[in-house]
Amino acid sequence: MADNKKSRSLDNSYAHLQPQAIDIERIVLGALMIDKDAFSVVSETLHPETFYEPRNQKVYRAIQSLSLEENPVDIMTVTEELKRQGTLDEVGGPAYILDLSSHVASSAHIEYHAKILAQKYLARQLISFASVIETKAFDETIDVDELMQEAEGSLFELSQKNMRQDYTQIDPVVKQAVEILQKAAANKGGLTGIPTGYTKLDDYTAGWQRSDLVIIAGRPAMGKTSFALSLAKNIAVDYGRPIAFFSLEMNNVQLVNRLISNVCEIEGKKILNGQLDDDEWNRLDKNVGRLQAAPIYIDDTPGMSIFELRTKARRLVREKGVELIMIDYLQLMNANGARFGSRQEEVSTISRSLKGLAKELDIPVLALSQLNRTVEGREGPDGKRPQLSDLRESGAIEQDADMVLFVHRPEYYRIFTDEKGNDLHGKAQIIIAKHRKGGTGDVLLNFRGEFTRFENPSDAGASPFGSGEIIGSRINGGDDITLPPPYDGPIGADGPLPF
Repeated sequence: MADNKKSRSLDNSYAHLQPQAIDIERIVLGALMIDKDAFSVVSETLHPETFYEPRNQKVYRAIQSLSLEENPVDIMTVTEELKRQGTLDEVGGPAYILDLSSHVASSAHIEYHAKILAQKYLARQLISFASVIETKAFDETIDVDELMQEAEGSLFELSQKNMRQDYTQIDPVVKQAVEILQKAAANKGGLTGIPTGYTKLDDYTAGWQRSDLVIIAGRPAMGKTSFALSLAKNIAVDYGRPIAFFSLEMNNVQLVNRLISNVCEIEGKKILNGQLDDDEWNRLDKNVGRLQAAPIYIDDTPGMSIFELRTKARRLVREKGVELIMIDYLQLMNANGARFGSRQEEVSTISRSLKGLAKELDIPVLALSQLNRTVEGREGPDGKRPQLSDLRESGAIEQDADMVLFVHRPEYYRIFTDEKGNDLHGKAQIIIAKHRKGGTGDVLLNFRGEFTRFENPSDAGASPFGSGEIIGSRINGGDDITLPPPYDGPIGADGPLPF
């Protein structure tokens, strides 16, 4: 009776009892003290705060401490550990410990019981979360938009803390891997992911792969946004694969203007001032339909939080079948609703969340990132070449990414030839600095700044997109891969403009 009164006293703020299962808590604690292997079964599910009864929290904390130090767990050792921690009298003395184990015959159902306690604890957390948000919502001094961001952030943290990934037996995984291998074998070019439109880049990557986080980084004026838009054009316009582009830097009209310049081969400044000649108007009329028909979904919400992005991304994948997400750029995002000691910690959380999003949705996520200024202070041709340590604000970006690409234009630094004597005028190096699933190296592309477009070098001629050129390769060279046929959308009577 005393226990019930104590429990009820904890619920005054909610006017009724919170979700709880005191009897099951006692059964679980008793089982842990009679079976030496029981703790390993529930250690990932149960934590001291999972228990509703305060003294049961203390008993479990003692059991946890003993188990983590690989000491025996029984009535006597738990009693001694509670005595050492100074909490034995608070839980009711040795008599309470003895009573816990006296009513339990085995630990046969401990995993099921632990799941019940975890569900009760999650329900209590949700009640507490809803109560805090409700109280703040009544406070007219609090900005509603900020409160919504805080609520979303807190709910996301809550779901992450309570998410448990169960193991799986290897057999179905092997079957899935073999199926992917068979599909790759059926594809002449070995392209298993979403094509980039750049032959030699696909040679390294076999396309953008599912669940990968790809970081595209570069200093200002290197053209990383132009490269991202060229990828978007190749993927959505030429191959008809749905993509989402989250632009935190430019608004949607600016973004589309650059895409029009890319697709229609019209200089960006002319699109801004409207001074097109007849030939350019004709190119616009013939090719803008390709862009209008493309499955590109743009969101230009400024200052977007990672939690808002996750919500929108899930909806786009579910409703529009989006197969790839682009973000321009990572450092403009925030993680509202969570507290961080530094900007580095916040960027680390964003980076980790983007990788989690790629895994959850099972699609590639491409995020643009800035580099710090150290590259500007380094001397010599090699000194201007970006390095992984140049990634701005967080080493976690390098750690979380499956692939890191640098966009580097040596001619910007008045470097016009590489170490092999190759002419670098109008060229851009796409440096694959990290690649978990393959080799690293450089891919040389043409850069058409007036059209904000990256192209394969034009020396192949056989393909409308060229062949690309690998330089500084650190993997064995292979035959050019064959990309899927371009998207057959409305492109005008005379067909697409050759690039």
